[in-house]
Amino acid sequence: MDNLELGSYRAAAHASRREALDEIFSLFPVLKERSNQLSGSMSGGQQQMVAIARALMARPRLLLLDEPSLGLSPAVVEDMFRIIRTINERGVAVLLVEQNITKALELAHHAYVIEDGRIVTSGDPAQLLNDPQIREAYLGV
Repeated sequence: MDNLELGSYRAAAHASRREALDEIFSLFPVLKERSNQLSGSMSGGQQQMVAIARALMARPRLLLLDEPSLGLSPAVVEDMFRIIRTINERGVAVLLVEQNITKALELAHHAYVIEDGRIVTSGDPAQLLNDPQIREAYLGV
């Protein structure tokens, strides 16, 4: 709980922290169950949830996520992407950097493919997912 409340440091966010906690617990029910547990003793997926939840406590308009699925089990990855979609649907813009290109493209409204620090292509995610060069180079298909 202390970890989450650190996210509500801005005055406006602090004033609405009860509402924010309710929203976060609706996204991450396991965090409500474990609200008194030290985050360092949680699983990797739960720690990732705490990090995202803490960021959401600040009531951001933009959420930056760097590899949110890294090191997570396939089942937790599915949950993570479902939650990211819900966050976006609730009005928070999401900038996602992710090596799981299939999941990222399923979620994205617009996508950029970056290689060696350069944008090599960008566009509609469905088109990129079906692009033969992208499929061969990044999906191994």
